[in-house]
Amino acid sequence: MPRFSVVVPVHAVEEYLPECLESVLTQSFTDFELIAVDDRSPDGCGAILDAAAARDSRVTVRHLPENVGLGPARNAGAELATGDYLVFLDSDDTLTPGLLADTDARLRATGDPDLLVFDYARSYWDGRVTRSASAPVFARPGAEVFTLDERRDLLDLLQVAWNKAYRREFLLRHGLDFPPGYYEDTPFTYPALLAAERITLLDAVGVHYRQRREGGNILATASRKHFDVFAQYDRVFAFLDTRPDLDRWRPVIYRMMLGHLATVVSKPGRVPAGDRREFFRRAAEHCARHRPAGYRPAPGREGLRGELLARGNYLGFQGLRALARARRAVRR
Repeated sequence: MPRFSVVVPVHAVEEYLPECLESVLTQSFTDFELIAVDDRSPDGCGAILDAAAARDSRVTVRHLPENVGLGPARNAGAELATGDYLVFLDSDDTLTPGLLADTDARLRATGDPDLLVFDYARSYWDGRVTRSASAPVFARPGAEVFTLDERRDLLDLLQVAWNKAYRREFLLRHGLDFPPGYYEDTPFTYPALLAAERITLLDAVGVHYRQRREGGNILATASRKHFDVFAQYDRVFAFLDTRPDLDRWRPVIYRMMLGHLATVVSKPGRVPAGDRREFFRRAAEHCARHRPAGYRPAPGREGLRGELLARGNYLGFQGLRALARARRAVRR
């Protein structure tokens, strides 16, 4: 049984895939398996993966008969995993040298917790590498092993699957897997953080998150698929329904959701312009269904923005954004 199973879902990344695979296979820590899932990639990715498997016995390739999307492709890889811990890596990103060695050392020093979280850096096409703005969270003093109650600042981190190492037995015990659709990380990472009884941090950059010059991020592509965010939060609250002991987190997750929905509808190139009023109608229905009893909005502009969204007030929300832009212009 290997220490780590590195799961890499692959689709239409022929240009970047060799670098991704090399970043795993050249790790100084060698007790791992690399499980690559060819999600019916239309380019040469399948051949690249097969060649890697022929060269290195640690590589296992699974070719899917049809394209299923990022979440189900990760599940297909996790089904084959035999390692103590799972690490998910997107196929256009790279692991940093020494990450698995550092992760193993940290896990052993902390008694193999359920979850280890590491940092990431954005890697730009012009050679710049910039560590995430959440780096202070990792440097903050505190207990080496903790729960989310003790370190709520973990919710300030980017809620993605690929900045963590998950104990496989923990994922199996809680039945955690990825749903289909956009924002598939949301109903996986929140339940993982909430359910983990023992969490630790590794104050190191573990992944270089590629920022493509020509785009390529599906979340920055205008599409009605961004409406998937509602179903993903339905899944988060359905998880909380099964865990009455975690009910204290409902207001926190609800507030995080408001911020996420506001980002989705505000970011250029996500929700098509003609669909934004419908998004607000859906948001009002969605928030009414999940609003915790006695919920109190955050103070200031953040709380007002969240309430306008939760009430489906499209014109008020847009007016608040226009006012914020005007204030920034005046300051400049």
